[in-house]
Amino acid sequence: MPLPRALARLNRVGLNRVIRHVAPYVPGLGVVVHAGRRSGRVYRTPVNVFAKHGVYTFALTYGADSDWVRNVRAAGSCTLRTRGRDVQLTNPRLVHDETRAAIRLPERLFLRAFGVADFLVLDRAG
Repeated sequence: MPLPRALARLNRVGLNRVIRHVAPYVPGLGVVVHAGRRSGRVYRTPVNVFAKHGVYTFALTYGADSDWVRNVRAAGSCTLRTRGRDVQLTNPRLVHDETRAAIRLPERLFLRAFGVADFLVLDRAG
């Protein structure tokens, strides 16, 4: 886990509450809508998203054990709100890529600096 879990908790109660409102409209950002594994409660998690040819890649800055990642993997799908529209995603899989090939150069440099090389990759449904 490249970034500390304490930072993830701080983001969840602070920054994410603000970002969640603008992320669906800003290029490179989005909100993953997913259901809790046990509760069934609907959650909205702001994320950085990189899309190319119907494949959506999410950098796992807090690791693969993040609740949203576990929820999406358990369900096998999620909805991504990005650029003002909803996209249905399916077939979640974890990918470890030291080259960070699916990520644009500026973000690739940032992720490399923090040692992030794990990604959640999903396909556009349909």
